[in-house]
Amino acid sequence: MRYFIELAYRGTRYHGWQIQANALSVQEAFNKGLSTLLKEEVTTIGSGRTDTGVHALQQYVHFDTEKVLLPHPHIYQLNALLPPDIVVKQLFSVSGKAHARFDAIARSYEYRISTCKNPFLTDMCYLYTKSLDVSQMNEAASILLRHTDFESFSLVKTDVSHFKCQIYKAWWEVSGEKVIFYIQANRFLRGMVRAIVGTLMDVGLGKLSIQEFEEIIQSKDRRKAGRAVPPQGLFLTQVQYNGPIENL
Repeated sequence: MRYFIELAYRGTRYHGWQIQANALSVQEAFNKGLSTLLKEEVTTIGSGRTDTGVHALQQYVHFDTEKVLLPHPHIYQLNALLPPDIVVKQLFSVSGKAHARFDAIARSYEYRISTCKNPFLTDMCYLYTKSLDVSQMNEAASILLRHTDFESFSLVKTDVSHFKCQIYKAWWEVSGEKVIFYIQANRFLRGMVRAIVGTLMDVGLGKLSIQEFEEIIQSKDRRKAGRAVPPQGLFLTQVQYNGPIENL
């Protein structure tokens, strides 16, 4: 049988989602807990990868087992086995063809900037105290929706076959002492959101014009884009499927 699990995690102490040879990942910690619960070796497939230090408010995985699982008590039991910075939220039985990664039609991220020092936001926001022109940053962000090739914002060494993404939404919002960037797309390249945020911040600082921002996209040259902002402000917030997950 195939199951989907919805989980969330604080990525501070992990080297990203995906299992790595010599570093602790969220997937490794999650697989260990799930394998302990089921008393068998379990391999999970995630809806996408998050980088070192990046958080997830919503991540989905799928896995196969011959055991019959129920939301209660198995969610409770699994959470008791997982580290405190990983939590299971839902458990679904799905068809054998359902795929957490390939069936996803959209993913959403937030990047959170704290404009003043706050001990309760440590490792959960990027502390940046310089003034940003959010209006200009929003005008530049709207340009992202006109383009589909984002090689300028991708890590140079990556295993993708193309750099095309369809961005559905991209905007900035001021919320109290935080400045938050929201973005939704069908897929994301490695390092893409952090590079976009860093480049948009250059617009907000007056270092780049709106026209220059669009020229960076058109150049397909990562060297012309801004820096990648730190990972702790980045959250995977939503993964969407075409209909209810239990119907996949």
